[in-house]
Amino acid sequence: MQHLSRGQTVENSSIAGMGRLSDVEIGVFRWITQHGHLTVETAAQDLGLTAEAVQHAASVLTARHLLRRLQGPAAETRLVSVAPETAAATLLAPIETALRSQLARAEELRGEFNALGPLYAETRQTRRHHTPIEEVHDTRTFAERLDDAIARCRSEVLTCQPSREHPAGPVEPASDRDLALLGRGVRMRTLYQHTARHDTTTQEYVKQLASTGAQVRTLPELFGRMTVIDEEIAFISYHNAQDGAVIIRDPFTVGYFCSVFEHSWVLATPLNPGHFGTPTISTEAKQAIVRLLTEGLKDEVIARRLNMSLRTCRKHIREIMESFRAESRFQLGYLIRARLGDAGKPGSGHIDSVVDAACTDRS
Repeated sequence: MQHLSRGQTVENSSIAGMGRLSDVEIGVFRWITQHGHLTVETAAQDLGLTAEAVQHAASVLTARHLLRRLQGPAAETRLVSVAPETAAATLLAPIETALRSQLARAEELRGEFNALGPLYAETRQTRRHHTPIEEVHDTRTFAERLDDAIARCRSEVLTCQPSREHPAGPVEPASDRDLALLGRGVRMRTLYQHTARHDTTTQEYVKQLASTGAQVRTLPELFGRMTVIDEEIAFISYHNAQDGAVIIRDPFTVGYFCSVFEHSWVLATPLNPGHFGTPTISTEAKQAIVRLLTEGLKDEVIARRLNMSLRTCRKHIREIMESFRAESRFQLGYLIRARLGDAGKPGSGHIDSVVDAACTDRS
């Protein structure tokens, strides 16, 4: 009986290269079964085959245990047919045994791997919570991490949203989640750009949350999209990528972001229900535009940075030029530099003061 050696599989056993029996081989098997044993010359003549074809068919049948050698009279060895059921058992039994053994071993290995699953997950979770900086390139994964951190928030959430009108990024707040957070007594402060004051979605959002303690303020320009939770973990979106973000746990870096937020918060204008527009917003927007103009930025870039339409941006620029009585942008730059260098005038020396004074003095 044939046995598979250790490590031998069904694929590399002797049956792997066996094809289907040909009509010639089946005919030879039938002839031998009818005549008791093989006589090559007689079988070839009866079947209309060559002796070589009969011998080849006999070797194939022997390899499949369908023929076996039987000692005949006068020490003559004869090939006789074997019952197909017996041949199948002889050929396939060791292979089936090996297959069952492989399946059993596969189940053992699967059990070993499954036992390592909780260890892997626990270690990954622990490592993730102790990694100072973690890059996440999948929006869904980032949102899940953010939701998990907010669910465990104990004291405060700081959020900076540079553009409410643009498609929501991975740090976009969800009102249901925020209401649940405020219901637990967690403090929430959010910064938007001034242009968000004219966005109806933002207005409804502020109205809904203000009654539960959330605070919202606005600035002409913000430093980036960010959420900081309990001053322990910061979620930062990539500046030029929709699906990229960074999770930061390093205490010094998170502390720095909190300081930047607090500095911006002090300078920001409160956004309260019923007071979405204030007279000072236009002046602050113009101050921001002049700062960006002095950096040499184009109108399109300035409008995008301040989250306003190009038409509105250019309207502000025209009003600024009128305030300075400038007929060209070159002349505007010259007049601004002149006022910045005129230490004898009140409010000189700072670009915001210069713009504020020009807008106030406009006749």
